Amino acid sequence: MSIFDAFSLKEKVAIVTGSSRGIGRSIALAFAEAGADVVVSSRKREACEAVAKEIEERGARSMVVPCHVGKTEQIENLLSEVKKAWGRVDVLVNNAATNPAMGALVNTEDAVWDKIMEINLRGVFAASRAAGRIMMEQGSGAIINVASTGGIRPPALIGAYGVSKAAVIHLTRSFAKELASSGVRVNCIAPGLIETAFASALINTPEIYQEALKMIPLGRHGQPDEIAGAALYLASDASGYVTGHIMVVDGGSTIG
Repeated sequence: MSIFDAFSLKEKVAIVTGSSRGIGRSIALAFAEAGADVVVSSRKREACEAVAKEIEERGARSMVVPCHVGKTEQIENLLSEVKKAWGRVDVLVNNAATNPAMGALVNTEDAVWDKIMEINLRGVFAASRAAGRIMMEQGSGAIINVASTGGIRPPALIGAYGVSKAAVIHLTRSFAKELASSGVRVNCIAPGLIETAFASALINTPEIYQEALKMIPLGRHGQPDEIAGAALYLASDASGYVTGHIMVVDGGSTIG
């Protein structure tokens, strides 16, 4: 098999949460171009359907299942609907996340903390648990969690978000160790500063952005497609001997 063939996702079924925009959308489109059947999922159906249309324009099959990842019953319905429609789940990308407020940890309210942990941590756990059970029965599968460099080095003003992503990194390793004997690989991507709506406040505030650039050896922020490339590798057979790995994609900021 050619090394290029190893990156193919042909005949694989992939679910990407939070895929109506940003990094999730780029990952969904990259998977479609690699031959996967892609399930587009986020809270709003209309936004998902727009991405599904883009997928179908690339000649791939798509399916839309709206899901609020903070609701365990909706996550279980997502996995159930996909299994019912397409018979299997080969790849799960846990991309959906939130950060409803900025500020010091000492000023973080319980409601803000709880919302961050509900979406960023419990949602990843619940989706990985549901997908993991299906993948164990299949004897194969790949789970990819999107964390953050904020989970490696504590970030300023979004401390609770960083804590949630640090927990996702540890959750990744725990699932990887438990599921390896069943042929299921679990890995994590830790993006740095990426041009998305999520990071717009940082990128569009000159004084903050210029300070951020000083910490990035490559001297620029990243693009969603640059995260999609990492996800394609981790989803495909090209990374068949990789599990429990944290792939940092940050322009060098964690070494800067």
